Amino acid sequence: MTVRGFKSFASATTFDFEPGVTAVVGPNGSGKSNVVDALAWVMGEQGAKTLRGGKMEDVIFAGTSGRPPLGRAHVALTIDNADGALPIEYSEVTISRTLFRTGGSEYAINGTSCRLLDIQELLSDSGLGKEMHVIVGQGQLDKVLHATAEDRRGFIEEAAGILKHRRRKEKTLRKLDAMSANLARLSDLTGEIRRQLTPLGKQAAVARRAQAVQFDVRDARARLLADDLHTLTTAVERDEAAEQALKARREQVEADLATGRAQQAELEQQAAAATPVLNAARDTWYQLSATQEKLKSLGVLAAERHRHLGAAETAPDASRDPDRLAEQAQRLRTEEAELDLALEERRIGLETAMEIKEDVEGAVRAEEQRVRELLRATADRREGLAKLAGQVAAARSRVESAEAEIGRLHQGKAAGADRQGVAAREFAALESQVAGVEEGEERLDADYEQAAATLAGIDAQIEELTAAQLAAERERDSLTARRDALAVGLLRKDASAQLLAAGLPGVLGAVAELLTVSSGHETAIAAALGAAAEGVAVSSPDVAVAALERIKTDDGGRVTLVVAGGPVPGSAVEEGSVAGPVPGSAVEEGAVPGSARPESALQGKAASPVLAGEVSAAVAAVEGAGVGRAQVNGPDELGAVLDVLLDGVVLVPDLARAQDVLVRFPTLTAVTADGDVLAAFSVRGGSATAPSLLELQAAVDETDTRLRAAAAEGERARFALAAAASQRVGAADDEAATLAALHDSDARLAAVAERLGSLGATLRSAAGESERHELALAVAGTNLEKEQAALTEIAARLALAQEVPAEVDPSMDDRDALAAQATAARAVEMESRLSLRSTEEQLNTVRNRAAALERAAATERMARERAAHRARRRQFQARKAAAVALAVEQVSRFVQASIELAEQERDAAQELRAQREVELMAVRSATLELEEELAKLTDSVHRDELARASQRLRIESLENKSIDELGLTVDHLLKEYGPETLVPPSPGEATDKWAALRVAVDDSGDEVPVGVPFVREEQEKRLKRAERDLAALGKVNPLALEEFAALEERHQFLSTQLEDLKSSRKDLMDIIKEVDQRVEEVFTAAYADTAVQFERVFGRLFPGGEGKLVLTDPSDMLNTGIEVEARPAGKKIKRLSLLSGGERSLTAVALLVAIFKARPSPFYVMDEVEAALDDTNLGRLITLFEELRESSQLIIITHQKRTMEVADALYGVSMRGDGVSTVISQRMDRAPAEA
Repeated sequence: MTVRGFKSFASATTFDFEPGVTAVVGPNGSGKSNVVDALAWVMGEQGAKTLRGGKMEDVIFAGTSGRPPLGRAHVALTIDNADGALPIEYSEVTISRTLFRTGGSEYAINGTSCRLLDIQELLSDSGLGKEMHVIVGQGQLDKVLHATAEDRRGFIEEAAGILKHRRRKEKTLRKLDAMSANLARLSDLTGEIRRQLTPLGKQAAVARRAQAVQFDVRDARARLLADDLHTLTTAVERDEAAEQALKARREQVEADLATGRAQQAELEQQAAAATPVLNAARDTWYQLSATQEKLKSLGVLAAERHRHLGAAETAPDASRDPDRLAEQAQRLRTEEAELDLALEERRIGLETAMEIKEDVEGAVRAEEQRVRELLRATADRREGLAKLAGQVAAARSRVESAEAEIGRLHQGKAAGADRQGVAAREFAALESQVAGVEEGEERLDADYEQAAATLAGIDAQIEELTAAQLAAERERDSLTARRDALAVGLLRKDASAQLLAAGLPGVLGAVAELLTVSSGHETAIAAALGAAAEGVAVSSPDVAVAALERIKTDDGGRVTLVVAGGPVPGSAVEEGSVAGPVPGSAVEEGAVPGSARPESALQGKAASPVLAGEVSAAVAAVEGAGVGRAQVNGPDELGAVLDVLLDGVVLVPDLARAQDVLVRFPTLTAVTADGDVLAAFSVRGGSATAPSLLELQAAVDETDTRLRAAAAEGERARFALAAAASQRVGAADDEAATLAALHDSDARLAAVAERLGSLGATLRSAAGESERHELALAVAGTNLEKEQAALTEIAARLALAQEVPAEVDPSMDDRDALAAQATAARAVEMESRLSLRSTEEQLNTVRNRAAALERAAATERMARERAAHRARRRQFQARKAAAVALAVEQVSRFVQASIELAEQERDAAQELRAQREVELMAVRSATLELEEELAKLTDSVHRDELARASQRLRIESLENKSIDELGLTVDHLLKEYGPETLVPPSPGEATDKWAALRVAVDDSGDEVPVGVPFVREEQEKRLKRAERDLAALGKVNPLALEEFAALEERHQFLSTQLEDLKSSRKDLMDIIKEVDQRVEEVFTAAYADTAVQFERVFGRLFPGGEGKLVLTDPSDMLNTGIEVEARPAGKKIKRLSLLSGGERSLTAVALLVAIFKARPSPFYVMDEVEAALDDTNLGRLITLFEELRESSQLIIITHQKRTMEVADALYGVSMRGDGVSTVISQRMDRAPAEA
């Protein structure tokens, strides 16, 4: 057995089971029982639960953490059939089963696909039936114990090989039951058909009469219709003969009109050629006249400028002489010096007056003080000298204390001044350093900002370039996809593609690839070219013929060829069509590509100058019209071809303008932008269709151009992006370097600022301390002065009190005299002060006037220098203006001569154009008369054609009527029913169905004509009579004859089948009786053998015990069940439910072994059947295994060592950490044991 992908056997694993006993061992969970499941599964087991799963796909390897799940499970079982136990002509039989994860399942016998039923029937003949009694799996013993009597019968039937016959019998009985229902239904159906035959027979008789009447109706109608067709056809032929004269005259007029139009076109071409010459002469005259006027204006402007620049410039003001102004300023400067001396004298006088005033005022204050002291001394004396002495001592003590405080404050002030000096010097040094750092900081800031701006600019440029590159790549990808899609559209699997692929010499390529059409005109040009647009260009007619022969040989289909090397190239060649006398020139069968004038292309004519003139006139007359040939470019060898194919083709925007072109120029072909082609006698167009090869090729060319542009743009963006990236690296380095330098500078500046802050605080602290000392010294000095003054005052009072006699009043005369002197001194001081102020104001006035004169002198000097420069420049410009005026005068003479010559050319062109227009008017008048005659002839022909068309429509209507109503073609109708044929007699009510096939002949064997001559009146009467008869018959079932025949035939068939079914049912019932008899005989024998073997096996497994099999209904051997009675030694019970677990297992084993011995099978599989047995019972069971080994192959799944010892081969199953079962095998050598 080979297992692959089944449960835990992920890899292909092969078990070669040895004859005898094969033991499969291994730890729990390693996959031993999967071997049993694989055997059951490959032999047709359909129960997922029997295979220990929830659904059938659970048998497929589900995967592990290290291996993915598999998609299918496959098991192949090979059986040795050398003894012919299996009913198949092979000595070795391989049964295989495959299950796919999608649900599909496959069965095969020796590699040939088969059904599950085929495998089950093949195995059942050898005892390997559907019930799988040969496989005793885990829990199978319990299933045997709890089986019903009927289930136990099934075990024996399967072992005896009769179970499949019982299944077939049951299936046959079910079919017979279904056949009974069908048989009853068939009987009812036969009776129903028998009842329908009578009325349907009557309808069939009426239908036969209706057939005869309908023959008369059909025949009369056919002959009348043939007479109408013959009459109309004769009239049409007669009218067509009369129409040829009109057409001949019209052809003559058309020839004359073509000649006139050719002359008209030639004159129009000459007139059109004269118009550009006239326009060019006029333009030259206009341009020369404009140039002359410009030269005149330029000469006047140059003369005026020369006159203006030659005029004398205004002389400078003499009163504003800079030297005089400088001299006046110098005099004012001298006066200023004198005033400075006078001011100094008045300042000295003021100071002297102030000193005198202060002296006098001091004397006044001293006198007033003396008087007050005398007055106070007098008072003090009264108070007492003792009190004054005490005040003097106290005042002196306060003075000494104040002097000591002032000394201390001076010392503190000196120390603070020293500290402030040190800090100030260090602060000054740091300030100079800060100035240098700040200057460098500004430079670093500027450098960093510039570097950052440069980097930002490069980043923005990179972003723009990246966006541009991405946009170009997206555009390129989009265009590439579009080009590929369009290229797929260009691939046509037709004769053209086959011819291009053949690589024949002289094949130039596809026309669509060789031509270039102006954008927007692809649809119109493709419609104008027709089949030629999708054809193949060849170099010569010989190549075209060779290409056609190649296509015919290969049976490639139709192809259109455009010949570039013919005598008069220019037409598309359609395979199999003949195109006039010009070799290589051909058209589509019955049509000219892109034109409604087949005669031009068919005759191989070159482009017509007449049509070219009309095309030019149409383009000029109709708004939006264009020349079709001008929109197409191609190789030189295709130029003449395009001239012919597009001769007379005018491109217009819409149908309205196309109609306008046709009305004015009937010989032209108008093609709209949507591809509608309008000509005088044909119109092609409609809704939009699939794009032509020409349009696809134009789209491919446009896409290629855009693709190259997008690729170039992408490359430019890529190179620019690479350059910008390189620049960005340098800019980023510069920005990082400047930023680092700026950070270093900021750090240094921060450190210096911190130190400056500290020194500033020190300076502020020292300055505050100095201010405090100054303030304290000022206060202390003020206090000292006060105390000293108080001490001096008190001491003077004391001395004065001691000196002044008592009760003496001081004199006031000296004080009054000093006060008068002080008043006079103050008056002198005020006068000196006023004189000083007046002198200062006079000095300021003189100084300001001197400065103003100096500035005026400098300004006037600079103005005179600029005036001199302007004068020199005006002289130069005046000379240039004079030179320009002279040159203009000389050039004007030449221009005037050119104008006169241009006037002569213009007049000559106008005269030539007028002459051409007169000639053109004459030709147009003649052409118009011919057109009017042609229109009349055309109308006549058109009316005749309408009459013929009406007659043809009537003929066509009659032809359609012949086909629709009678089912006869026109030729057959006229041949069989024409007026010249005889009218056969009516079949009437003839009952002989073969009468219509009989032919009357004369003595020589020739057919004798039967019938009467055709007379229209008689046939009309015959038709009316037949229609009345048909109406009299009423409603007729036209299918009655066929239905009656078919129903009668069906009745006979069903009657025959009914009899066959009844006979077959009787035969099947007889066969079932024979099968029942055979099954009863085989089962009886198998049961008897099994019962005997059960008693023997039970006695060996239960020494001294008794066991037997009992039939539940011995009288009915086909349906009886089987009960098991078991009584171990020493017990009186017989019911299996009262036995112990081991006894029940041994009983079940005894039943299975008895079946095995009574009807041996090729092999048996047992899965841990001895697990619940003790050592004694295990020994007994092993003895039975050794007996079974003689006739069958045993495969035992076991954990028992004793079971392993009796095995002929061991298979060890293990499972590593990957969750996959691995198998090792060992063949056991039993020779020593037997010895």
